[in-house]
Amino acid sequence: MEKEPNATYDCPAEALLKLLSGKYKLQVLRQALEGPVRFNTLLRMIKGANKQTISVALRELEEIGLLEKKVIQQKPLHIEYNLTEKGLSLVPIFKQLELTSE
Repeated sequence: MEKEPNATYDCPAEALLKLLSGKYKLQVLRQALEGPVRFNTLLRMIKGANKQTISVALRELEEIGLLEKKVIQQKPLHIEYNLTEKGLSLVPIFKQLELTSE
């Protein structure tokens, strides 16, 4: 995602769509709506995705504050990604999109 610090948008929806544009971001968020997700789970669940595209999507979603990374101190060590409060605020929007697409 290109950084556009001085970008202005006429509509909040336009700004949101710009933030969510990018390969596999919506699919990652959809998986995270169901609960904590792990990298390898995303890789298996999202058809056509590879390690690099999932890594980029996760990093960008973290940067904009929709996901948080949590290191689980177990053996073996693993990382889970969870929706933040900001990410959870998108749930009604996703539900409405789902209803509209039926």
